[in-house]
Amino acid sequence: MKYCKRCVQPDTRPTIVFDERGVCPACQVMERVDEIDWEARRQELEKIVEFGKTHNVSGYDCIIGVSGGKDSTRQAIFVREQLGLKPLLVCCSYPPQQQTQRGVDNLSNLISMGFDCISVSPSPQVWKKLMREGFLRFGNWAKSTEMALYASAPKVAIAYHIPLVFLGENPALQLGDLGVGSLNWNANKMKYCHTIAEGADALVPENENITEQDLFWYRYPSDEEMVWAELQIVYLGYFWKDFTKKDNALFSIAHGLEIREDAVDNTGDIHPFDALDDDFVVVNQMLKYIKFGFGKVTDAVNEMIRFGQMTREEAFELVRKYDGRCDQKYIRRFCDYIEITEEKFLEVVEKFRNKNVWEKDQNGQWRLKDSAENCLT
Repeated sequence: MKYCKRCVQPDTRPTIVFDERGVCPACQVMERVDEIDWEARRQELEKIVEFGKTHNVSGYDCIIGVSGGKDSTRQAIFVREQLGLKPLLVCCSYPPQQQTQRGVDNLSNLISMGFDCISVSPSPQVWKKLMREGFLRFGNWAKSTEMALYASAPKVAIAYHIPLVFLGENPALQLGDLGVGSLNWNANKMKYCHTIAEGADALVPENENITEQDLFWYRYPSDEEMVWAELQIVYLGYFWKDFTKKDNALFSIAHGLEIREDAVDNTGDIHPFDALDDDFVVVNQMLKYIKFGFGKVTDAVNEMIRFGQMTREEAFELVRKYDGRCDQKYIRRFCDYIEITEEKFLEVVEKFRNKNVWEKDQNGQWRLKDSAENCLT
């Protein structure tokens, strides 16, 4: 593993490319942030706003994909109160067995501020089967759920003739994930990113009777459908200088957001305001750590380094202590949900352990071959 010279971003993130100085894409963006003409970007945004108003044939100027969390709460209020648009919120909700009460309360809190919302709830039975297959075959239970989460808003947009859809961050700019096909506000090519590009067919178990209709919410609209609908999907975070986890959280907490009370030792996340509607994300981040050598703490501290909120030394200490942590209670609950034993869970996890970045020490314990500490020397 090699690490960015500015932050603790490893080169094992899929699709990432460091420049000749050894600097990751997200840090390269931050190097140029003071050169950005934010007024010009605001004018770009005003043209997008006008597009939404001009194409309003339903009573709604735009759609915002929401969960009720920190990002979507801030986006919804900004779009309505600062941009003067009438948004329709679209939430692809987890099944009752997966959804946390905290997530239910936060979505309710957002809607209670006067927003209209459509909640999409794919069949829990199909949802579980696809999750199970994703975990067993790819070591990634979230492959299918991300397909539904990202496909739901544009599908509703086409059905209701609302061609403007707002998303939050552009992963290429804020994480360095260059697989999303855009370095600006245009999110129309995100359907080709590595997470959802393979499509739902790859996740259908051979011995399960899952129909084409069952997969409706997991299929992103085709290019032809998007052109016909004049669909424009926009990364709203591109237009905000302070579109960060912390800033979004502080704003949303002031507007009623309920955050976690879990200890970082249990979640492997230094932020108590991330992924509030689902606890299985803790398991998924542990799996990411096994496969790529980094987890959610790495993502969090890298952003804080770039905004001058933390030094690399402080960031490394947090990564060393907490990255990849996952309390057994989350593993147990996940196993119960997808109906496998904990022994089977460990078997699958070890199957996907990346031996290029992991090795066993003298005591037979797994450790990273190149820890983030090396980036400080």
